[in-house]
Amino acid sequence: MILRFFAAVLLVYAFGFLGFAVTLPGPVADQKTDAVIVPTGGPGRIARGIEVVEQGLAEELFVSGVDPEVKPNEFAAEFDVSRRLMNCCVTLGYLAVDTRSNAGEAAEWLKDNEYTSVRLVTTDWHMARAANEFSDALPPGTTIVKDAVKSSPDLATLYLEYNKLIAAAISQGLPV
Repeated sequence: MILRFFAAVLLVYAFGFLGFAVTLPGPVADQKTDAVIVPTGGPGRIARGIEVVEQGLAEELFVSGVDPEVKPNEFAAEFDVSRRLMNCCVTLGYLAVDTRSNAGEAAEWLKDNEYTSVRLVTTDWHMARAANEFSDALPPGTTIVKDAVKSSPDLATLYLEYNKLIAAAISQGLPV
């Protein structure tokens, strides 16, 4: 009986992983939001966030989890951001160190700026967990548009992220 239970759990886990791995989200086209939030950590995320603002699809970009040693002018040079765009439309957040604290840092920024819709830009394999964390932290009623940056994750990255997703869901009391 116990063996069957563990076999069933393993089967559910394996099919869950397969579903997670083959249904990674993609980018979103021309949907406007008040702001765009980019947690640091993956290639293409910040470039996509800048592109969204430059296209007029969001008023402002908030980059969460920036290394405290990075100065705004260094950030601008690294990502080829014009002085005009940096001054009007880019805010760097230095407090976050992981996805959960990215969500908390972004929630405070959104509340301070009274934004009610946000485009979350992160890597495709990171989107499910990030969206859960952000949904939990952002002010009630905030609309989240998931805009995933396509990648080619290896099996180890997918496996680790799937397990983080399960752990985060359990800790939040969410269905997986």
